[in-house]
Amino acid sequence: MTMTDPLSDLLTRIRNGQQAKKSTVRSPASKLRASVLEVLKREGFIRGYSEREVRPGVSEIEIELKYHEGQPVIREINRVSTPGRRVYSAIKDLPRVYDGLGISILSTPRGVLSDSEARDQNVGGEVLCQVF
Repeated sequence: MTMTDPLSDLLTRIRNGQQAKKSTVRSPASKLRASVLEVLKREGFIRGYSEREVRPGVSEIEIELKYHEGQPVIREINRVSTPGRRVYSAIKDLPRVYDGLGISILSTPRGVLSDSEARDQNVGGEVLCQVF
């Protein structure tokens, strides 16, 4: 079965895992998924992630979810740019998520960055998702 939007699949796995109070969730591995997870880890939304090889040529990522006082740290995680509707933003037009409490994750020419890192580097790009 082919997957048309692997990033949406990753976000849905995280959302479902937190609803079910799981400590870890697994997802097929890719460079984009690892980059987005690295931003989530840097910003403190997940504990961490690790990549392991299931069989030769096939890897998966195990994501350690984070909870605070029994509640998931990620309250909301939404895909913004989809394969059918790409959303690009110049850095001056990038809105703040919940007045700065949340983050946007962007795919820029300098790699996958959070909105604050993109503002520091003064670079815009495709808005992949928003996290609060």
